[in-house]
Amino acid sequence: MAKLFGKEWTKADLLQHVGSIDQIAGAQKVVLGDGNTAGCEAVEVKTGSGLRYRVLPGRGMDISACDFCGESVAWHSHTGEVAAPYFDPQGLNWLRSFYGGLLMTCGLSWAGAPCVDPAENGPEGYPAVQPDGSWDQTGGVGLHGRVSHIPAKNVYVDSQWDGDDYTFWAQGKVREAQVFKADLELTRRITSKLGENKIWLHDRVENLGYEEQEFMFLYHCNLGFPLCQEGAYYIINSRETKPRDADAEAGLDTWSQFPAPTPHQPEMCYYHDVATDADNIATVAFVNRDIAEGRGLGISISYDKSVMPYFTEWKMPAQGHYVTGLEPANCRVEGRDKYREDGTLVFLQPGEVVEFNTEFSILTSQTQIDAVEAKINALS
Repeated sequence: MAKLFGKEWTKADLLQHVGSIDQIAGAQKVVLGDGNTAGCEAVEVKTGSGLRYRVLPGRGMDISACDFCGESVAWHSHTGEVAAPYFDPQGLNWLRSFYGGLLMTCGLSWAGAPCVDPAENGPEGYPAVQPDGSWDQTGGVGLHGRVSHIPAKNVYVDSQWDGDDYTFWAQGKVREAQVFKADLELTRRITSKLGENKIWLHDRVENLGYEEQEFMFLYHCNLGFPLCQEGAYYIINSRETKPRDADAEAGLDTWSQFPAPTPHQPEMCYYHDVATDADNIATVAFVNRDIAEGRGLGISISYDKSVMPYFTEWKMPAQGHYVTGLEPANCRVEGRDKYREDGTLVFLQPGEVVEFNTEFSILTSQTQIDAVEAKINALS
């Protein structure tokens, strides 16, 4: 039964008040049409509770905009929602089309920093920046992989009543393929329900090829203003917290606090060993208790740590790049070559399938924030 406008509604009661349920909630296909966004397929979703978000089938079935009652939860970079044909995979040029958004997927064959990986030898490898600033013309893999720039096929947007519950979804398949190389397929379904402030994400990744394949998979969940402001904070029950580098080490004592915009601030990354419940489900959150005259706003993300054992906190409070990222993954972010060398690189065998279930919950009151904070603090 949907809770809307301070009341619970049965299907029969609600439909008496509208000509179409689309008046209140649903998912609708659109196509972006301006500048370098032109041609990018999108799906506009509204749940009726005040939650709205945009799915981009034209960009790997990721989620760009997300807001609650006009208050943005997701961060938007100055690149905009660049359409897939403008993707430049070399080196750090992934950043030229990094629009931010609530969810930008990294992978599938590689994620993390650009590097020279011996497995990518020959002309199919991308140039990669070397420590001395020179370019290596073979064997390079660029930042964060291809998957977020591959348009989805078999895109399916629909809705249905199940008793008094109304559910709507967007689904599509994203295939990362290259002759003589990877043949990985991501099938993604994004679901919401009428009257709820939740987004359910189900991913299925399959190796369609006949050779084992490197598999790196990371959710780059990007949060911005007005959720991100001075006084906002992370709720992460971390068994161990490690800074990625010297810049992060300098801010280790305040990793859980988000500051005001800071001139010339470099990014900071922290690796967390996140506590879980008895089913190995981890939950993390980022909240701002002061927003909306003390009503509060936040987001929690629950994910299966058995398939995403790593978690990175990306903290970037620089002026004009004011953003934080919550990043569950099956890898860390320092480059595929490093994890191949230390033996932690994940491979999918021919025909192997891995599934991922993730829940995004928008927190819209102090009571909800209190409940999530207590839940996270009780994990072990």
